[in-house]
Amino acid sequence: MTSNKPSSSTDNDALSMATLSDPARRKLRGKRSVLLLQGLMGPLFRHLGQGLLKAGHRVHKVNFNGGDRLFWRLPGGIDYRGTLKDWPKAFEGIIADKQITDVILFGDCRDHHMLATKVCRELRIPVHVFEEGYIRPDWVTFERDGVNGHSALPRDPQWYLETAAALPPVPPHSQVPSSFRRRATEGLLYNVADVLTRWHYSNWNNHRPWHPVVEGMGWWRKLRRSKERNAEAAALMERLDTAGQPYFLFPLQLDSDAQIRLHSPFAGIAEALKVVVSSFAAHAPADTRLVVKEHPLDNGVRDWQQITTDMAVRFGVEDRIDYLPSGDIVPVARQSRGMVTINSTSGTLGLSMGIPTVALGIAIYDIAGVCYQGGLDAFWQEIPPPDQQVYAAFRRVLIEHCLIPGGFFSKTALDLVVRHAIARFDGNGLPPE
Repeated sequence: MTSNKPSSSTDNDALSMATLSDPARRKLRGKRSVLLLQGLMGPLFRHLGQGLLKAGHRVHKVNFNGGDRLFWRLPGGIDYRGTLKDWPKAFEGIIADKQITDVILFGDCRDHHMLATKVCRELRIPVHVFEEGYIRPDWVTFERDGVNGHSALPRDPQWYLETAAALPPVPPHSQVPSSFRRRATEGLLYNVADVLTRWHYSNWNNHRPWHPVVEGMGWWRKLRRSKERNAEAAALMERLDTAGQPYFLFPLQLDSDAQIRLHSPFAGIAEALKVVVSSFAAHAPADTRLVVKEHPLDNGVRDWQQITTDMAVRFGVEDRIDYLPSGDIVPVARQSRGMVTINSTSGTLGLSMGIPTVALGIAIYDIAGVCYQGGLDAFWQEIPPPDQQVYAAFRRVLIEHCLIPGGFFSKTALDLVVRHAIARFDGNGLPPE
C-alpha cells in the first residue's frame, strides 16, 4: 500500500490531455488511467482494481478513511486527509499527477463524489457510477455520468419503445448468491477500521448521519431482536394471506439515503411516512389496509415501527396499518393492491409484477404509462396497472445502457460484476454469464 497526501498543484499538459475525447485519450495513452474513489463497504473496488490491472489499465484509488484503506490493499492507494473544502483542488492535482482518463465511484450523491463529478464535467473526464441495481435482484447499476435523479436517460415512454425495438433479446440471466451475514460483517469491519483511524484521517466526515458507534449499537439491538422480529413478520404475512383484505404496500428506504435528501421532496423518512399515512387516512377506501415494510438494511437506530404506530394513531387509522419488520418483499408485493414508493428500486419490482405504482420522488422509472402520474391522493382510488409493453421496453433499455449482472455480497456475484463492468468499460458489451 502506498500512502501519500495528494498535491494540489496542477499540470497544464496533463489537464489538457484529460480534456480530450475518449478515442483521443486511448490513442495517445493506449490503456486508460483509472481513478477509483469510494466504493461500497467491502472488497468490490479491490476486485475491480485487480481486474482493471489485469486488463492493462493503470489504477489508482483514493482512500478517505481507514475502512477504504482496509479493503483496498493494492498498490496505487492515495490517502486523502484534507478537508472537504480543499478536496476539489486536491482532486484536480491527482488527475494531473496521475494523468487520469476515467473516474469510477459508488454512489454519486456523497459529498466528495458530488464535488469530484463537478470537476470531471469541467475537465470532460468520464465518470462511471456504481449503485445498487435499478432492477433487483441479480443486477447492478453501472452508469455513465450519473444515476437515478442524475441519470441522462429520458422519461419519454415512446423513446423507450422505439429504442428497445432495435435491441436484441436479453441474454439468459441467472440468479446470483447473496449473503446478508457477509454484508453485515463487511460493514462492521469497515466501520471499526474507520473509528480506529480517525486520528489519521482527522478531517474525514462520514456521509451517513450517525457516528459508526451509534450505528453499530443500532445493528446490535436489531440483531438481538431478530427472532422476535421474524416471528412478527411471519404472523403478519399469515394474517394478510388468510384475511384476503386488500392492502397497499409502502416499502421504506434508508433514512441516510441521499436519494431521499437530494431527489425527493422529503427531508427524511419520517416526513415521507407522515405524508403517506395522512393521505391514506383521508383518501384510501375504508376496506383497505396499508403495510409499511422496513428496509432490510435499516440499522435500527430509529424505531420505525413505533414511529409508524404513532403516525397511525395521529391520523386515526391505527386499526388499518400494519408494520412488517423483516422478510422477503416479493410475496407481500405480489399480493398488494398497489405500491407507494419514494424512489426505491422496490418500485421496479412491483412494476415487473404488474402492480400499480406511484413514485413520490424523482425516480428513473417514473414514466407516464408505467407509474401513476395523478398524485398520491388520487392513487388510492384509481390504481391503474402499469403498461407492461412500456415497462418491458424500459427494462430492456436499462439493461443495455446501465445494468450489469451480478451482486456485491458473494464471491460469485462479485466476480460476475467485475467481469461485466470491465467488459462494458472497455466497450465490449456484456459477455456471456
